[in-house]
Amino acid sequence: MTNWKNLDTLDSYEEMKHAERVNLAEVMSGENGAKRVQAYSVPMAAGLTYNYAAKQVDENVLSVLSKLADEAQLTEKYKALYNGEVINTGEKRLVLHQLTRGQLGDNVVADGVDKRAFYVEQQEKIAEFAKKIHTGEIANAAGEKFTTVVQIGIGGSDLGPRAMYLALENWAKKHDTFKMEAKFISNVDPDDAAAVLNSIDVAHSIFVLVSKSGTTLETLTNESFVKDALKKAGLDASRHMIAVTSETSPLAKSEDYLAAFFMDDYIGGRFSSTSAVGGAVLSLAFGPDVFAQFLEGAAEEDRLSMKEDLLENPAMLDALIGVYERNVLGYPATAVLPYSQALSRFPAHLQQLDMESNGKSVNRFGEPVSYPTGPVIFGEPGTNGQHSFYQLLHQGTDIVPLQFVGFKNSQIGTDVVIEDSTSQQKLCANVAAQIVAFACGKADENKNKNFEGGRPSSMIIGEQLDPKALGALLAHFESKIMFQGFVWNVNSFDQEGVQLGKVLAKRVLAHETDGALKAFSDLLNI
Repeated sequence: MTNWKNLDTLDSYEEMKHAERVNLAEVMSGENGAKRVQAYSVPMAAGLTYNYAAKQVDENVLSVLSKLADEAQLTEKYKALYNGEVINTGEKRLVLHQLTRGQLGDNVVADGVDKRAFYVEQQEKIAEFAKKIHTGEIANAAGEKFTTVVQIGIGGSDLGPRAMYLALENWAKKHDTFKMEAKFISNVDPDDAAAVLNSIDVAHSIFVLVSKSGTTLETLTNESFVKDALKKAGLDASRHMIAVTSETSPLAKSEDYLAAFFMDDYIGGRFSSTSAVGGAVLSLAFGPDVFAQFLEGAAEEDRLSMKEDLLENPAMLDALIGVYERNVLGYPATAVLPYSQALSRFPAHLQQLDMESNGKSVNRFGEPVSYPTGPVIFGEPGTNGQHSFYQLLHQGTDIVPLQFVGFKNSQIGTDVVIEDSTSQQKLCANVAAQIVAFACGKADENKNKNFEGGRPSSMIIGEQLDPKALGALLAHFESKIMFQGFVWNVNSFDQEGVQLGKVLAKRVLAHETDGALKAFSDLLNI
């Protein structure tokens, strides 16, 4: 039986607080550092590796973290999740995003439906639809093929799918699997939709409306924006739009759409990239086979998250080192630094995934917690970030743990040799240099040039960013965040914090305001 307890009630937490601190600069210097880099490494799925040599841990700290994993029952809680227990206590729902890519345990039946079979059925329907689009069996009114797909959604209906599309766009072009260009409309700012519509040929575009409830304000507003553009172009909107929604939403059986593909309440938006939310746009853009490879990588990483041995479970290890940094070492933020331009929007996706999941100040029972929970997440791709915020990371007053992601080979393969090295070698050299610079620092009598070091980082490294590697990378962070939520005893699967602003915005639009809300509305001429 699983017991849900606050972190500060666990014996291993007290032991963790009193564990001897690791001098990172010392252990990462010279041959000690070389040995750590070799030893502190865990295989991930799809040929990836999680390396934590530059983290402030040693065998003693790792032993305590293993005790914490056992006492917090992380393996058991994960098992309860994938076997269909009600883990989302805030909304009294199951949490089933893993089932979109594979079945880890028992058959999960909800609402009288085998959920794994349901998700597979939706994927098969999407694949069939995508193939008909690609062959021209489904075409525009003039019988011409669609060449562009535009996703209309916000939050989890945009950030994840957009990040995944950008991550695979160049890979697909290189491997001749690029089928259609994808664009994304998310912001209710009319300039967002207008800019996208101005950049495409609407007559050859198919639009994917994504809203689980069918009532999302921003998404329905942008849908109307698009329908107006189609009407002005003399086009029948129902011949150009599909819906990804729940079976009970008003969009499900509407004649306004060519087809509808279904999601359900058991998959939160930020965890929905491997569901129909990501499946429709990615299958249309790259073909169903590429999406299937993406799912395969995620499923493989999910299976690693089942392992009880902490040192064989990269997501759990990453999670618990993060808890140690947050709750013992007192670090308030984490920077995600992909040294891959293809992952340019991956940090933005992780911002939502992490901060919307674990940005909680009450536990699963609605009681205040007396310890920090989720950190602030931010990031940019390297080497751009080095010329932006690395000054603070190296010499600022706050220590910010870092998560580097890098690949030995580029996606396109086009490169040049300048000063005896390629651009890809220069990129990888910067990853290695930054990890050591952050960890070891550099003493200088001129304090303005002094680097104290002792700034921890981890690295996920792979051969090349391909669909399987991307799926594994995504699943790693999803599971990391899940495990941290379990340790902090918060509900990582609801997001009440985003609701209040929506309610007040509706009051403003209905002119039902007073006080400061009315004053700000007047300032904005609403």
